Amino acid sequence: MVSFSKFAMLAAIAPCAGFLVAPAVQPWRGHAAAIAARMQLDIERKTGDNVEQIKDTKRDKVMTFSYDMSLDTGYEKPTYPGTGNGLGGEGLQDEYDVVVIGSGMGGLACGALSAEYGSRVAVIESHIKPGGSAHTFTRVHKGGKYSFEVGPSIFEGLNGPSLNPLRTILDMLGEDLKCETYSGLGYWTPEGYWRFPIGSAQKFEDLVYERCGPVEGKKAMDEWDALRKRLKTLGGSTTAVSLVNLRQDAGMLATTAGATPYVLSHPDVFLDLPLTFDSLHKTVDQIVTVPFIRNYIDTMCIFCGFPAKGAMTAHILYILERFFEDGCAFCVPLGGTVEMAYAFQRALEARGGELSLNTHVEELLYDEAEQRCVGVRLKSGKVIKAKKAVVSNATPFDTVRMLPDGGDAPQLPEGVREWKQTLGKLPRHGAIMHLFLAIDATDLDLSHIEDPAHLVVQDWDRSLQDSQNLCSFFIPSLRDPSVCPPGKHCIHVYSSGGEPYEPWEKLEPGSDEYERMKEERSQVLWRAVERCIPDVRKRVEFSIVGSPLAHEAFLRRDRGTYGLAWAAGTSAPFAGKLSNLLPFPFPNLKTPVDGLLRCGDSCFPGIGTPSAAASGAIAANSIHPVSDHIKLLKQTAQREPKYAFLDPGPIGSLYEAAVGWSTPSGELRGDDEEHGGRAPWE
Repeated sequence: MVSFSKFAMLAAIAPCAGFLVAPAVQPWRGHAAAIAARMQLDIERKTGDNVEQIKDTKRDKVMTFSYDMSLDTGYEKPTYPGTGNGLGGEGLQDEYDVVVIGSGMGGLACGALSAEYGSRVAVIESHIKPGGSAHTFTRVHKGGKYSFEVGPSIFEGLNGPSLNPLRTILDMLGEDLKCETYSGLGYWTPEGYWRFPIGSAQKFEDLVYERCGPVEGKKAMDEWDALRKRLKTLGGSTTAVSLVNLRQDAGMLATTAGATPYVLSHPDVFLDLPLTFDSLHKTVDQIVTVPFIRNYIDTMCIFCGFPAKGAMTAHILYILERFFEDGCAFCVPLGGTVEMAYAFQRALEARGGELSLNTHVEELLYDEAEQRCVGVRLKSGKVIKAKKAVVSNATPFDTVRMLPDGGDAPQLPEGVREWKQTLGKLPRHGAIMHLFLAIDATDLDLSHIEDPAHLVVQDWDRSLQDSQNLCSFFIPSLRDPSVCPPGKHCIHVYSSGGEPYEPWEKLEPGSDEYERMKEERSQVLWRAVERCIPDVRKRVEFSIVGSPLAHEAFLRRDRGTYGLAWAAGTSAPFAGKLSNLLPFPFPNLKTPVDGLLRCGDSCFPGIGTPSAAASGAIAANSIHPVSDHIKLLKQTAQREPKYAFLDPGPIGSLYEAAVGWSTPSGELRGDDEEHGGRAPWE
């Protein structure tokens, strides 16, 4: 899994667009049935249909999975030791301003920023470790300690102030993250091995000519340059304003006003706005024909879950603009990816917030009289109230399960019930297979590689979403020797997010059938590492295979999904007012339940740790007055010149005076009785 910064075009255009694009009004109230009807056949599939679907894994096929969450599986989900019993939380208070469910990057960013804004915050995590998909686990073998990543491993822009929103948020909170860097990504393909460099436009061009030859190479570079030129205006808007400037109310007019000069000087950005959220392949197909460049684009996009077909054009913009600038580098957080979570945890606790681990949220509390979410009930039975908002960093599939409906609980309004049923059926990506290796590095010569991160493709004619075709391996010990004993290496191998869940779901962990399945499905991961280290099986100190069942249990994600999979080109349900104008493929952070927001990789702005962190920041911004938001943006810009673009400037101050009274919006304040708990424009 890879984590690149995504896009800020929505914010860049908002100040001058003449319409309010992200007050995140709740347009599905009273229209849920109509929206559901737009969802077509993808979400009408029932459990079991996906096995047939994934048999056809041709290159041009877009793979998604869908399950009817209302169906009873008829069997118990397996539990795993080491994930906790979820009965913690005894030290939590009875009430907070903001309660966040889940300590992934979105939840931690939301919690830490909410605490920065002055709210009393509790972040509640079911697992015994923070970080969500970005946590690290350890194993002791023969007295030596080995640390393994369980999720994202390829990061850019974490080693200093950058456009990566995850790093930006840490800098807003005054937290540092120590990293080592590297400047390329190894590719192992049917044609052989090569290395895609970043941080040098010349090295990239040299590689293209090396792999394509002089004639085809020139054609490839001409097409590459034409693609960059076509998307240059949109790409430039990524520096006009950041995702952390966004909020989901009228205050966004003020916080994104710093983009006004760019928009006025690049009016053609309006014409390209629909392209931003449309499928990238439509543009690529018009310009790029050379297979080498098309393959590169697809592999860069696949980390958002789709190749170019299905990925938003926005996904490639950051890569086109930043990856070939001098100084651009991939990063390895020293101590493991969990250090990102620890940095957010430090920021949260330094501001009086609390992180409660091994604390499972059993139920979202819905107050029928107030018609809003007012808190959570823990697995232990303890009730925690939230004065301002509850923010769920869980997937939508896990979030809707926590909403009660009837029986001893209040009955949900019809629109909320429709939302709950629909959200639980949305298309998703598949699960992920993992292989964790501890190897003896005695006399191991790795001089033929320069980087710790690698992609392995078995067949270019098969879908890159196919978990038996595309996989990755990461050797963090090449840059951070602290993750294993001297003379050893740690390796994390993982498939694309297209591993089907159905063949696994009824298997009993530890059974012969389960172990045979692990052995069979993990062979592609072993072969991937053997491309680089032919004798890796002889060098193994120990190995661990992580199945979709383990992925689901340890990462607390229903069926181990990689995330929501609404392909670009059509608007996802519940995408807000923007979906009436543009093909916006992510649901909103807001929900039809007053006082309940979502964040994480299954809502705007999408998959990847930077995007997940950005969604948490947007949620936190939306809960608090725009004056506090602008103050923090200005302070960050003054403290670090590289963040000057965060400052909304004098135009922002004018907008703030006009709309500041209305922030946060009514359904979060819960005090606007005249307008039914929400502001007049909603």
